Amino acid sequence: MPFITIFTAPKPFKDPHISIIQRNAILSWIALGLEVEVVLMGKEEGMAKAAAALGVKHRPDVACNQLGTPLISSMYDLARQSSDSPLLLCINADIILLPDFLDMAHQMVGLADQFLVLGQRWDLEIREPLSFEEGWVDRMKYAIQQRGREHPPVGSDYFLFPRSCYTKIPDFVIGRSAWDNWMIYYGRLQRIPVVNVTPSTLVIHQDHDYSHLPGGQPPYHLPETLNNIRLAGGRRTIFHINDADYYLKDGQLRRIPMLGRKLWREIEIFPLIRLHSYALAELSFAIFHPLNAWKEWRGRIAYKLGRIQESHD
Repeated sequence: MPFITIFTAPKPFKDPHISIIQRNAILSWIALGLEVEVVLMGKEEGMAKAAAALGVKHRPDVACNQLGTPLISSMYDLARQSSDSPLLLCINADIILLPDFLDMAHQMVGLADQFLVLGQRWDLEIREPLSFEEGWVDRMKYAIQQRGREHPPVGSDYFLFPRSCYTKIPDFVIGRSAWDNWMIYYGRLQRIPVVNVTPSTLVIHQDHDYSHLPGGQPPYHLPETLNNIRLAGGRRTIFHINDADYYLKDGQLRRIPMLGRKLWREIEIFPLIRLHSYALAELSFAIFHPLNAWKEWRGRIAYKLGRIQESHD
């Protein structure tokens, strides 16, 4: 039985560069050995052929929204159906994992019954197919030392958790913003240890453009992203990696010290994750971020006035 089921919803395998980096990522997961099982989900062009060529599972029966974008809830359900592994890993199809990720996962199982693992990535420009023959790990580490850039602690490219966690989630769509932020928020809300493993793992993101999205732009303002935010419960549920409450280092699970910005952030989100009050969370946000709160409310008022005007025309 595999230890981890790795599942993802890749982009179409038609753009040459996207195809290369997705194959690189999947091959790096396969290189972790028999303890992992890989499942590709979706009906995107070239996916069935790629899954067959790489020798991994393919689940085209993932549920999608009206635009054909896979639903996270369906992906999680299919991952559980596809394997009996104790751990599930939802990951973006451009992320390269090294063997230290597997070591970290074993450590986590020995330290906690429930958890959500996430971390920062290192960005790297890769334009060619990679070789995963002997010495590939050292080659990747050297490339990171020479050309890598640590990504800020925003946006999450992977989530590792026991199969007993996150059994019911809203119908978010993959590849759009906000659903990953909700994963962190919900873990904190349910008092599941949210663990930043950046000090223990090297996770590599292969640079790419956004030509697969409308207008070739990042997904932050797409209608599907706005719907994800609505399903998440609103903008106050937009949590980031720095909102983790634990970190893993040297095989030990340690609570992140409540100092400086971390202390102020914990005070800010206390009404939401401990009192379960969105109204108080809005008030807290306004106190801590008055300018941003004003911009949000001005935008909401303008939107409502625009809708009223449209109804009268």
